[in-house]
Amino acid sequence: MRVESERLRFEIGARDGAARAGTIHTAHGPIATPAFIPLATKGTVRGLESAEVAELGYELILGNTYHLFVSPGPDRIAAAGGLHGFIGWEGALITDSGGFQVFSLAHGGVANEVKGSGRSGGEKGSEVKITEQGARFRSYRDGSELFISPEVSMQVQAALGSDIALVFDECTPFHADREYTARSTERTHRWLDRCLEWHRQNGSEHQAVFGIVQGGVHEDLRRESAQRVSEAPVDGIAIGGTLGRDKAEMHGVLAMTAPLLPEAAPKHLLGIGEVDDLLGGIALGLDVFDCAVPTRLARHGVALCPNPDKRWRLDLRKSGWVGNREPLVDGCPCPACRHHDRDYVSYLSRAEELTAVRLIVVHNLTYMHQLTTHARAAIEAGTFAAYRTAVLAGASPWDAAKSAT
Repeated sequence: MRVESERLRFEIGARDGAARAGTIHTAHGPIATPAFIPLATKGTVRGLESAEVAELGYELILGNTYHLFVSPGPDRIAAAGGLHGFIGWEGALITDSGGFQVFSLAHGGVANEVKGSGRSGGEKGSEVKITEQGARFRSYRDGSELFISPEVSMQVQAALGSDIALVFDECTPFHADREYTARSTERTHRWLDRCLEWHRQNGSEHQAVFGIVQGGVHEDLRRESAQRVSEAPVDGIAIGGTLGRDKAEMHGVLAMTAPLLPEAAPKHLLGIGEVDDLLGGIALGLDVFDCAVPTRLARHGVALCPNPDKRWRLDLRKSGWVGNREPLVDGCPCPACRHHDRDYVSYLSRAEELTAVRLIVVHNLTYMHQLTTHARAAIEAGTFAAYRTAVLAGASPWDAAKSAT
């Protein structure tokens, strides 16, 4: 782990137990942590333009290397001034490596993974061939054969011009056996070395690189991976991989892994962003979290709300909202809650109007930003445990902040 780097600097300003409030300094500005990262998978946060995302208070978004590699392609994006110029985003950018998509193609999607119905093999996945050299697959757009290796991934991320690049890895599912997970993790470590070597020779002095801890649900593999990545010359560390078949197993893997990482490292939990999981990650000392949940829910008419019994979800596609004049969440500062009621937003969503998606995306991202902003303030005040307890009991982030003081 790099202690000093011109590419990225991380300061810890306050601690409350293992939780910490800090600032990640990048070439495109600072990021106050803990922070949730909206996904700009194909170069846009769903339904919003970049300026709107910034107006919500976000300082960092995530672009998807795999999807941007397939289309529109790194050369076209580089010609526009990198991803910042292409999408008109002035804040910080992080790009994943494409490794998660390797997992998805080889083992099935996340939904199948959680249900246990995804493919259980590895190299035998019909849609992708994973070898020591990299991953060969067919484009979902036109069926053409494509290839991503550690070097190609880093080259694409360099063309995208992100502030933080993630190393190329394979994300193994929990139902892969230990032998395959061990081989995959060792290969991921070799890919880490190749990514760092490519970046040393060819990368931008302004682009930081995060390593990724893998190892599945196996404690010894997680420990080995945490040590290997921590000893590498990376600028930060991410925890990757599907972490178990249920929340209890995931929380156990995270509780075991997080303390193994260097205190000085900025720590990113990949692909996890449910309200309770995010608060649990913050309690373990993790700093940034990316997840598709807020925007994915909006597509299906589901708004985030302070109701743990319903997994913090308000389903506006269901009947029963006719005549309901309440906001989505009382006290929420988003435009959907300030200007509209549940009846109207439900009507729009059930009618498949695009305005519904926009309104709910803005609401969900506002909710997540409020969650992390008040978590940061609670850490600084030494009241994070009380804040977390209040949110988990069903308080909104803004009401939990009041009760925790």
